[in-house]
Amino acid sequence: VPRLIITPLSFFFFFFYSIDMLSPLWQKISMFNPVVYLISAFRWSFFEHADVPLATSLIAISVFLLFGMVIIRWIFTTGYRLKS
Repeated sequence: VPRLIITPLSFFFFFFYSIDMLSPLWQKISMFNPVVYLISAFRWSFFEHADVPLATSLIAISVFLLFGMVIIRWIFTTGYRLKS
């Protein structure tokens, strides 16, 4: 998963550059990437400057975390794809 999903997302969506350098279309598309909010909060923690407001980053991180936890709970309760 890290090699196939996380690495391309981090390199493609504003890991090494500001989100303001993207065209407006790609700025809107990149807002669906949870890595954007993580990196923005990380940048704020060091430089007190971020492309996305800190409150928005924290809310988005919490929503994505909650969504992931709901999916994991569903997988464990239903036994999805377990061999019997």
